[in-house]
Amino acid sequence: MCTTCGCGAADTRIEGEVRFRSLSAHGPAGYLGLGRGVTGSRPTDAAPARRVSIEQDILAENDRHAAANRRRFAERGILALNLLSSPGSGKTTLLVRTLEALRDRLPMAVVEGDQQTSLDAERIRATGVPAIQINTGKGCHLDAAMVGRAVARLAPAEASLLLIENVGNLVCPAAFDLGEAHKVVVLSVTEGEDKPLKYPDMFRAADLLLLSKWDLLPYVAFDPERALSYARQVHPGLPAIRVSAVTGEGFGAWLAWIEQGWGRRRAGQPPTGFIRKL
Repeated sequence: MCTTCGCGAADTRIEGEVRFRSLSAHGPAGYLGLGRGVTGSRPTDAAPARRVSIEQDILAENDRHAAANRRRFAERGILALNLLSSPGSGKTTLLVRTLEALRDRLPMAVVEGDQQTSLDAERIRATGVPAIQINTGKGCHLDAAMVGRAVARLAPAEASLLLIENVGNLVCPAAFDLGEAHKVVVLSVTEGEDKPLKYPDMFRAADLLLLSKWDLLPYVAFDPERALSYARQVHPGLPAIRVSAVTGEGFGAWLAWIEQGWGRRRAGQPPTGFIRKL
């Protein structure tokens, strides 16, 4: 069990591979094995100092893999974006519309993260964009080793856009660098506007906030100004775009943000995005 977040481990699957041990399993990252793998100790079984040491080791190992991913992306001119949200935010629907809008303008590939099923990867592949599914089993987040192995199998084109849809969770994914250029957090209007205060690490780590399902705003008790205010309490100046995958509202700004970062990455420059405040 992972001491960083308490999730299960040793049950990860990448399409086309057998199970392998993730960083959370307290063993060599990327270990390929057959059967059920190895179960680590529960955090409650270890002394506090030992728990801290294990957590530091896990994050340090993850950071090494993330640095390798980042080098690979930079060398190949790939812009990698890590999409994060709670379950049910409309992240996959937003991603599908994004792919449909950009597929004739730039090369793309997708890494899909879910605990089980390949349903989202199948939705992505229906757009004509290549995708690979990572199933984390009891794990509640992707880590850099998983992404590195998946990208090696996916083999995205040079100077392409790589979109990583993380497991739906506003807690653990914030702690794990995947080697991405930017974290993009999606908050839907069907959720509480106090989410940024309840899950500050996620919003503090994000480079862009997408307020999704904007077409539903008239039908829900959601205060977007309060949500934005709370987000900027934990991350001052956080850029935000309101979007609807149904009506297309906000997609011009969202796609422009992506294309600007992709253009800079393709030119060998750091992929920065413009700031759009609601």
